[in-house]
Amino acid sequence: MITREMFAEAYPADHPMAALLDEIDGSLQEPQTGEIRTGILVDKRPNELLIDIGFKSEGVVAGRELERVHEYFQTLNLGDEVPVYIMREDKEGTVQLSISRAMAEKDWDTAEELMKSQAMFEAMVESFNRGGVIVKLGQVRGFVPASQLVSGVQQAANAEDNSEERWAALFGEELKLKVIDIDRKRNRLILSERLAMREWRRKQKEQLLESLREGDVYDGVISSIADFGAFVDLGGADGLIHLSELAWNRVNHPSEVVKVGEKVKVQILSIDTERRRIGLSMRRLAPQPWEIVNNSYEVGQVVRGRVTKLVNFGAFARIGDSGVEGLIHISELAERRINHPKEVVNEGEEYDLRIIRIDTDKRRLGLSLKQALPPEAAESELDWQIAPSDENEAADSDNAVVADAVADPVVEIVAVETVAEVAAPEELAVAEA
Repeated sequence: MITREMFAEAYPADHPMAALLDEIDGSLQEPQTGEIRTGILVDKRPNELLIDIGFKSEGVVAGRELERVHEYFQTLNLGDEVPVYIMREDKEGTVQLSISRAMAEKDWDTAEELMKSQAMFEAMVESFNRGGVIVKLGQVRGFVPASQLVSGVQQAANAEDNSEERWAALFGEELKLKVIDIDRKRNRLILSERLAMREWRRKQKEQLLESLREGDVYDGVISSIADFGAFVDLGGADGLIHLSELAWNRVNHPSEVVKVGEKVKVQILSIDTERRRIGLSMRRLAPQPWEIVNNSYEVGQVVRGRVTKLVNFGAFARIGDSGVEGLIHISELAERRINHPKEVVNEGEEYDLRIIRIDTDKRRLGLSLKQALPPEAAESELDWQIAPSDENEAADSDNAVVADAVADPVVEIVAVETVAEVAAPEELAVAEA
């Protein structure tokens, strides 16, 4: 390499070439520490790179700096343009360069632009700790706190402890992210998946709303459950299955029919583009139970039914797997007189029931518990009915014993003991006399 000193020795100060050298020197800019330039690779050696940075001598990338860009180093060829960061000039006048720092600085510029524009980007999880996951934006490491994560949150919540392993399932995953905080001097870059997914889902919902048609059937996944229904992820947009549209039979809570994460098939009922709401149904895709009642059941048949609800006038019961519910009127629960169905049956329990009426037009089914009882159980009910049914009847019986004791002086000891339990003091005096 010909240096300026060698050129000066070859040509005296008054030589025209010396004037040319001065002109060239004037056009060269002295490299400043921290400056980023684009150089040309002029020599590639096993342990260093020589980069022409437009100065009087080439800069050098060597040592640890070369190790940091080892993969990039393998792709370089002579004459390629290379971004370099001016580190310093050593004692020998050689300018030390860094490719990794130059790339990082450009990546910081990119991060600042992303912060201003709030644009969404994707990055892969390369490591994790107890507080969240770490991704790379080029050469810059960014941190996604647990509070800003959407992916893997359910698995993390089910983890037995708060160790960093709860985020292990996200290793290698591509996340959609947004920059929410940046401090270049402190090497701080905070990212959010939650905000990015919110925007992504909004865009997906707009696209989906434009493509949906009422009556279409879609595959989805139960994303969440509320008291009034279940939300289904249709692939970027959530629709609602109202409680009444989950099944043909009565449903008290969505958890009786579906669970979070379950794959379901739904039909589009309504699309409200202004309010961005999608109404869905599962029951419309299932056979209407009343259409098959006449073919499956008949009056007089004894079926197994589960009590679903108690009301003052009776109990509702779902028979078999049909989803059809019938009413057991309070008069059909027992031979004896009762004040409320809870005296005989309980919600959630199963009983043998007899079908006593079928009206498919009005979708009514009459059931009877007492008519399905075996003969011995019916006799037991009848015996109970004619036995003393309340404390007043029991007291009347005991008074009869008292009367017998007064009329007949020869009374068994058992009868006297009974009298002593229930009779008044003056009656006892008469009995003893």
